[in-house]
Amino acid sequence: MILKDIIDVIEEWAPVENAEDFDNVGLLVGDPKQNVNKALITIDTLENVIDEAIENKCDLIISFHPIIFNGLKKLTQETYVERVVQKAILNGINIYSVHTNLDNHLEGVNYQISKRLSLSNTEILIKKNNLEIGMGMIGELNTGLNELDFLNYLKEKMDITAIKHSSFLNKKIRKVALLGGSGSFAIEKAIENDADCFITADLKYHDYFKAENKILLVDIGHYESEQYTKNLILNLLNKKIPKFACIISKTKTNPVNYF
Repeated sequence: MILKDIIDVIEEWAPVENAEDFDNVGLLVGDPKQNVNKALITIDTLENVIDEAIENKCDLIISFHPIIFNGLKKLTQETYVERVVQKAILNGINIYSVHTNLDNHLEGVNYQISKRLSLSNTEILIKKNNLEIGMGMIGELNTGLNELDFLNYLKEKMDITAIKHSSFLNKKIRKVALLGGSGSFAIEKAIENDADCFITADLKYHDYFKAENKILLVDIGHYESEQYTKNLILNLLNKKIPKFACIISKTKTNPVNYF
């Protein structure tokens, strides 16, 4: 298939104009006129992901996080970003990123989390001008759980082993707000919406004080909160372009380890 045709399908689903201003989405490496045969879907594009693409004869990588974020002034072997871009070019591999335009999607990153937690009555937490797009999601559990049971439920459903959280408030968790990736900016919005809990990632020390004994703040990890985005992209392409070969990367790209 021509790469431009695949890009059109992705961007009809997650328009680039819905991405945040700071972001860098779209085709980052490659030629939209090139014919491509197989895509590798990943959260991050690292050197070992390029190797995986080569091994699996993939000439397109669709990545959630953009490998080029702050711009490049040179292409040497000095940084992992430069090495990835150079290796992709030398091996004829295109790299496309869909990031905050998928964060802002009604059935995007946060929808995936809400589905895994079986939340009902879901809606966008921070709505943009268009009420159909925005950051985060809020919904309800069918049955309220005490805080410890809820954290165990969360670990099971998201397949995670470690959680950081604010102090327990000794109340049932029923209304749940969430925002995949770095979401400390939405704490106040979760409280404003009377959420019992706010699930996100990358909370700093002082962020936990913002709970103000009103909400349980839960940090499940950045990669962990976004890990199922790969399936979301795969399902879209399988539905819209069933004859185009796509596989999910098996390479672990989470840079955080737990002991």
